[in-house]
Amino acid sequence: MHSATHTEVSMPLRNGGMIARLSYAVVIAGGALLTARVPGVSDRMGYDSTLVAIAILLALMLFPSWGMYRVARWRLLWRCVCVPVLAWLAVLAMSCLLVIALHRTYRPNLGWLEEWAFISAAGIVVCRLVAHATFLRPAGHDAHTRTVAIVGNAARCRQLMRKVSATRDSAYRVMAAFDTDPREGVAPTGFTTFCDREAFAECVRRSHINELWLAVPLSEGSTIVPFIELFRNDLIDIRFIPDVSGLSVFDVGMSNIEGTSAINLVASPVAAHSLVGKEIFDRVFALCVVALLAPVLLAIAVAVKYSSPGPVFFRQRRKGANGKVFSIYKFRSMRVHAEPAGVVKQATRNDPRVTSVGAFLRRTSLDELPQFFNVLRGEMSVVGPRPHAIEHDKFYQDIVEGYIHRYRIKPGITGWAQVNGFRGETDSVEKMQGRVAHDLYYLSNWSFWLDMRIVVATIFKGLVHRNAY
Repeated sequence: MHSATHTEVSMPLRNGGMIARLSYAVVIAGGALLTARVPGVSDRMGYDSTLVAIAILLALMLFPSWGMYRVARWRLLWRCVCVPVLAWLAVLAMSCLLVIALHRTYRPNLGWLEEWAFISAAGIVVCRLVAHATFLRPAGHDAHTRTVAIVGNAARCRQLMRKVSATRDSAYRVMAAFDTDPREGVAPTGFTTFCDREAFAECVRRSHINELWLAVPLSEGSTIVPFIELFRNDLIDIRFIPDVSGLSVFDVGMSNIEGTSAINLVASPVAAHSLVGKEIFDRVFALCVVALLAPVLLAIAVAVKYSSPGPVFFRQRRKGANGKVFSIYKFRSMRVHAEPAGVVKQATRNDPRVTSVGAFLRRTSLDELPQFFNVLRGEMSVVGPRPHAIEHDKFYQDIVEGYIHRYRIKPGITGWAQVNGFRGETDSVEKMQGRVAHDLYYLSNWSFWLDMRIVVATIFKGLVHRNAY
């Protein structure tokens, strides 16, 4: 057995996260005010104020992805100086580009911009240093790796081992395991595995292991008692990590309900407070798209109007976040026709209902552009599961596992399924199952950077697709 080694342990600021957000906003705004008296600086039509406001919003949205709300005892120069400065300069550059894109005649005063950048960067670094000094002092006793022994079947032990290994700056190291189902015949690798309880207990004591994780299914609760009895005279932390993989839809999480811990079996994997940055990005991005593509939108509207009699926009009822119904907007790509009540026929290849202009719009996804108005109205997101017709929802939710959970968040103009080839007609249950599987993966693994990856993939390979007709 190898002895425990030091590792770089980081931890979230918990309640201090809100204080950190507020302090960064105050520092950025304060830096702008302190440097506002630079000669030649004037509030040109409020554009300078707009730049400051956008910089604060982007900082609140992007700083978490840079680890700005986490503290660690190691690599302090990198975490407290380099990362904050790089993050702030990236935010400032993005803010300038965004304001210039919205107001092409605007150019910030470079003297003011340099002083603002320097003073705010210094303030953010000071905030980081204060946070580390404040939050690491009481956490000093947790600065060492905690060794762990796991009780569970081989598959569950491997799963926990992968999670510990994949967690950056993990505070845990798995040292041993007790296989509750040796009949599987596949022992987890990377640590010693036991099938005899007494030999397992001897290893735990000899190696001075800090924690015992009981990772067994709820149906095998009787397995817990013998191990608690086995270590009743040992100073070891025992934690129950129930295996509910057969019951839960997403990765299991915990909630605190009025001081009582609860396991989330069926709940949204994305917390509401985590979506604030996504909401800000959606509105800003949609506003930029509408402003920059206004001539294109007007040209398409004229082409649609003259392609065949009927309205420019096609509206259809779809489900949004939490099943709330809204009207989705598209450029009309078909001739006006009537369909039987409760029936929605998907477009097929060489569909005679599609106009020549409509075929081009559908092939290039330009018919989807009006959905940016849905984003501005707060009904949709730039990235998310694509909404389906309500009639299709009623059909598929009973035959595709997990289908309804696509509506845990706002539907999107593009999504993980679309950039992975699942777009266009879903003429088989298998295609819909593939689309839903990708949507649920997106929900379970959502991050702001995954959204950015999908947006970039959509621009370069998702606008035109052979399944779009």
